[in-house]
Amino acid sequence: MAEPRRPPSIDAWGGGGFRVSGLWHPGSLLVIDDKPRAWSASALAALTPDDFVEVFAAGGAVEFVLLGGGLVNALPPRDVRDALKAAGIGLEFMSTEAAARTYNVLASEGRRLAAALIAV
Repeated sequence: MAEPRRPPSIDAWGGGGFRVSGLWHPGSLLVIDDKPRAWSASALAALTPDDFVEVFAAGGAVEFVLLGGGLVNALPPRDVRDALKAAGIGLEFMSTEAAARTYNVLASEGRRLAAALIAV
């Protein structure tokens, strides 16, 4: 019998990083397939499609990206929105704080998502 899926929980954010399932991750964070990893993004306005290479590579494992863009909710650059749309990947964007909270709920429901969170 397969072990039930246990996505990581984002326990805290701020101070330039995230605490994920009890472990501190400095800097921005990308979570795909329940695996948190460092993400080089540092500002919403500077994002490019190249920042989402790992998301594109995940294929069907990612239904949509939950993008935390920093302290406030703002529209991501058009080329990022267009590239995700062309790949058939949805995009939800909000402040990093809201995205971290939302990730925990959606991941616990078994949704196929990637969380791309810019550190604050």
